[in-house]
Amino acid sequence: MDRFPISSDQKTLKSAPVLTDLPPMSNFGMDIYSALLPCPSQGAVFSPGLLTIPRKKLGILDQSSSWLDSMRNSSPTHNKTTKDSSNELSSSPTDVAYRNWMLNYPSALASFQKLTNYAKGKRIALFLDYDGTLSPIVDNPEDAIMSNNMRSAVRNVAKYFPTAIISGRGRDKVYEFVRINELYYAGSHGMDIMGPVRPASIDHPNCIKSTDKQGKEVDLFQPASEFLPMIDEVFRSLVEITKDIKGAKVENNKFCISVHYRNVDEKSWTTIGQAVHEILEDYPRLRLTHGRKVLEVRPVLNWDKGKAVEFLLESLGLSNCDDVLPIYVGDDRTDEDAFKVLREGNQGYGILVSPVPKESNALFSLKDPSEVMEFLKSLATWKKSSAL
Repeated sequence: MDRFPISSDQKTLKSAPVLTDLPPMSNFGMDIYSALLPCPSQGAVFSPGLLTIPRKKLGILDQSSSWLDSMRNSSPTHNKTTKDSSNELSSSPTDVAYRNWMLNYPSALASFQKLTNYAKGKRIALFLDYDGTLSPIVDNPEDAIMSNNMRSAVRNVAKYFPTAIISGRGRDKVYEFVRINELYYAGSHGMDIMGPVRPASIDHPNCIKSTDKQGKEVDLFQPASEFLPMIDEVFRSLVEITKDIKGAKVENNKFCISVHYRNVDEKSWTTIGQAVHEILEDYPRLRLTHGRKVLEVRPVLNWDKGKAVEFLLESLGLSNCDDVLPIYVGDDRTDEDAFKVLREGNQGYGILVSPVPKESNALFSLKDPSEVMEFLKSLATWKKSSAL
């Protein structure tokens, strides 16, 4: 089986992120990490991006600094090009940094042949984030519409592989955006999953029988059901407290709340952070995390996108199988939980969608949703041709 060669540049690279303290990889046969890891296996773990704001009172200056730094860190600057003296476009320092970063996180498109070489004889399960992965990041969250070409690519790949959308959005909202019946949907960061009927031998609390929009029997799994009254109450409070902050938008995603500040003047970011924190002072069972220009209020619950992947694999009868290859594609900090599950379990690989360098538990990268679409098309074409 082919392996990714480790170049001298990878061994000496200083400018790209270096991950540390990764739990030792198993020596299970020629597992996926010995086959696909593009950099030395000793070294990489994601520096946790999810920030839980402490409940204890901080000094006002410390609070403001903490909120503002966290909000800035979750809102990276996009790559830009500059013009040189000859009036031609030239690479900016960020472009150089991105190319160096890709030595550790190579393009899933450029590495496609090696990925499919490993995937031969394996059953692929595909997991996709929505915002920033299948749709572009937009100023108004309601405008995050998936293109018809992307919808066609997702529908086509779902013909060959079990495919799920795992999003921070509410499950019903994601379905409205995607409108593909053949998929499984997990909303609220995996706290609201509509998936295949689980085997009778597998029992799980908070899992009930339901029907999808086509009348097909499915399992509905909602581990945070008891938090619904609390979430609704906090949502109303956040709408009221942010109504005078220009550009702020509060979105109820059923089991979590998103406070968007993408269109808010940076001078008001601290005001938003302080307002959200003050409300959560009275709700110790809720926590505050950061996404891309969004604050998210979530239950204090041992559940995330990584747990959702494990749940869906089990429901599909694909967990603990040597011939299964899960692939997760996502762009946000919350997707790191899924990348980490696949990486530490030596059972699949994550693909980070990002136009800028980021530390990650993913093994590969794609630059933007257009590259995600090309990857999905390539995956479907490969599977179709290999079945002939």
